[in-house]
Amino acid sequence: MQDLKGKVTLITGGTKGIGYGIAEALLNQGLKVVITSRSQTAADKAAKELAAKTNCVGSIIGIQADVREFQSQAKAVEQALNTFGQLDVVIANAGLGHFSSIEDLTIEQWNDTIDTNLTGAFNSIKASVEALKASKGYYITISSLAGANFFASGSAYNASKFGVTGFTQAVMLDLRKYGVKVSTIMPGSVSTHFNGNEPSEDEAWKIQSEDLGELVVDVLRMNPRTLPSKIEVRPTTPPSAKK
Repeated sequence: MQDLKGKVTLITGGTKGIGYGIAEALLNQGLKVVITSRSQTAADKAAKELAAKTNCVGSIIGIQADVREFQSQAKAVEQALNTFGQLDVVIANAGLGHFSSIEDLTIEQWNDTIDTNLTGAFNSIKASVEALKASKGYYITISSLAGANFFASGSAYNASKFGVTGFTQAVMLDLRKYGVKVSTIMPGSVSTHFNGNEPSEDEAWKIQSEDLGELVVDVLRMNPRTLPSKIEVRPTTPPSAKK
């Protein structure tokens, strides 16, 4: 079992939802964490909250970075290295969704979805690949079951997540020779603020962000000889399955 204490993780979109849950879980395991957001205010606020919740002051920083822009992501990687001296794990989590019939989907919505979800995953690994090769680290993308199952009004989101799933598997084959492990996690329904959702007690049946944090810990602690390259995660009992 891998010892994670002291390893350094960069999580894109780490100020809320899945990214926040993963950051909390990793801090509790003794890792140092860098979270990014398009807003420095949001990044600082989340980092302060997480430090207090986990009693890990000095082990987390928040950085303003936009995954849609390579240079912005490269600066985030540089800041992580300058702050903590190494980079062991990169989690490409930042994402958004625009859901509309193709007749109504705008060009701006298409570009925003692809640039954030898919190009953002590319920029994250492109900016950090040399650091991960040096540490024989781990690159994880957060895809979706929508990256394997299409649905009406999902053309932009499906395209981005199908792309993330395929992209990650190809990167896994590219980097395994350097000792870099690459996985994609594909959650189903998660109780977060994604796409304007408001989590509530009615969503107790959904995957919770802390569940995905626990999963990431398990993946990182796995013996290096074994690679769970693509992991589908879904609620055990969705409302449609209840009698």
